[in-house]
Amino acid sequence: MIEETNAFIQQKKFIREHAGVKEEQQLKNLKRPKIIVNPPGPKAKAFIERDHAVSSPSLTRTAPLVGVEEEGVWVKDIDGNIFLDFSSGIAVTNVGHKHPKVVEAIKRQAEKLIFVNSCDFYTLPQVELMERLCELSPGKFKKRVFLGNSGTEAVECALKIAQWQTRNYYVIAFIGGFHGRTMGSLALTTTSVSARRHFKGMMQGVYHVPYAYCYRCPFKQEYPGCGLACIEFIEETILKKVVPPDDVACMLIEPIQGAGGYIVPPDDYLPTLAKLCKRNNIIFVVDEVQTGFCRTGKWWASDHVGVEPDVMVVSKAMAAGLPCGAAIARAELMDWDPNAHENTLGGNPVICEAALAVLDILKEEKLDQNAAKVGGYLLKRFKELAESHEIIGDVRGRGMMIGIEFVEDRHTKKPAKDFRNALIEEAFKNGLVLLGAGASSLRLAPPLILTEEQADVGFEIFEESLKKVEKDQQR
Repeated sequence: MIEETNAFIQQKKFIREHAGVKEEQQLKNLKRPKIIVNPPGPKAKAFIERDHAVSSPSLTRTAPLVGVEEEGVWVKDIDGNIFLDFSSGIAVTNVGHKHPKVVEAIKRQAEKLIFVNSCDFYTLPQVELMERLCELSPGKFKKRVFLGNSGTEAVECALKIAQWQTRNYYVIAFIGGFHGRTMGSLALTTTSVSARRHFKGMMQGVYHVPYAYCYRCPFKQEYPGCGLACIEFIEETILKKVVPPDDVACMLIEPIQGAGGYIVPPDDYLPTLAKLCKRNNIIFVVDEVQTGFCRTGKWWASDHVGVEPDVMVVSKAMAAGLPCGAAIARAELMDWDPNAHENTLGGNPVICEAALAVLDILKEEKLDQNAAKVGGYLLKRFKELAESHEIIGDVRGRGMMIGIEFVEDRHTKKPAKDFRNALIEEAFKNGLVLLGAGASSLRLAPPLILTEEQADVGFEIFEESLKKVEKDQQR
C-alpha cells in the first residue's frame, strides 16, 4: 500500500512539473502554432505510455496530443507545443477554450453550491437554464426540458418520451447516423460496425433507412431530379411494407450528419420528413448534439430550413466542455408519470451556470454571425482548393461545420481513408488539429471565435500538409 501511495504521489509530481508554465506571451495573442519538438515529444510519449497501461483500449485517439493548457483557439501540449484547434473537441468548445466568462461562472457557483440532487430538490441555475432552452429552441409552443450529462443520455430520454406517449417501440433512424453508444442510442448509431459488434442487447425495433447523402446517393440519382427518392423509399416501402406508421414511436435524425462525414442534406429534406411524420402521427426527433449552439451559423441547424422538432436533443457545446445534455420536447410529450425518467447528476448547478454563460457569450459575441461569415470564407477556400487536387472528391458544409471527403478516383469515388489519416498526422506535426469522420472525410469544426486571419493560418497549414502527403504517396 505504501509503494502504491508513493507511486501515486510521483505521478502527481510528474504532471505538475511537466504541465508547463504560462509564457509571457499569452496563448490568445499567438498568430501561428508553435512546434518546439516534433510531436509527440518525449514527455507526451511517456504520458501516453502510462495512459495505455490503465485506460480502456476502446478509446480511439486521433492524435498523440497531451493537452495541459488552452485558450481561445489554441491548445498547448505537455512538451510546450502549441496547436491551432480545428476540432473544438468535436464541436464542444464553440465559445473557445477556457472562455473567461465560463471560468468565472464556474468559480462563482462552486463557491456557493456545488451539488443538490435535481431529482429530489431544486436549484436556481437549473430552472433558469431550462427556461432559456425553451425560449431559444425552435417553435413558439410550450416546452419542457430534461437535463442530463451527455448527448447519448439526451437521446435515451427522447426514445423513452416517444415510447411512453405512443406505447410503441419501433424507431426509424438513418444509415450513417451517430447518436451515442449506450444500448438504446447505439441501436440507432450506424457509422461503423465496430461500435455495434457483439452488443446483442441493443434496443430492438429500429429500422434504418438511407440518409440524403447526395454525393453517394444509394439510389444512383442526382438532386433535385431525384424528387427526394430517399424519402419516397420511407413512405412507399418502409411504412407500407415493413412497419405500419401507427406502430412507430418516432423518427430520429441529425439535421447534418456528424460522425458520418459532415453530410449536408438538401434544404427541402428535413421539412419533407417533418411533414411525413406529421401526416403519420410519428414523433419527429432532431439530434442537434453536434449542430447546435450556433455551429452552423444559426442557433440550430433546424433554423436554416424552418423545422420545429417535436423533440430536440442537445449536448456537446452546451457547457463548454463540462458534461451536459438536454432533451427539449413539446410540453404535452413530456407529460409522463413521476419516476418515469430521472437521474442523479443531471442539472448540476455548477454545470448549469457554465451553460448559461455559454448562452450569454453566443448571443453577446454574435458567434452565430461569425460562424456564418468565417465558416463561409473557409468553405469557399476549400472548394477552390478542391479544383486543383483530384484527391478531394467533395467539399460541403454549413457555418463552421465543414466536411472534406477524399477519394482515390473521382469517378469511382473509392474512399481514400489512408490518405485522410496521413493528412491528419502531417497537419498535427505542423500544429493543426484535425478530426476524421465517415469513411474518408475530415470534419472541420473550429471554435466559433475563429478569425479570418486564424482561418488563413489553418488553411495554409492544411494546404502544405496536403501537398506533402500527395508527394509522399506518389513515390
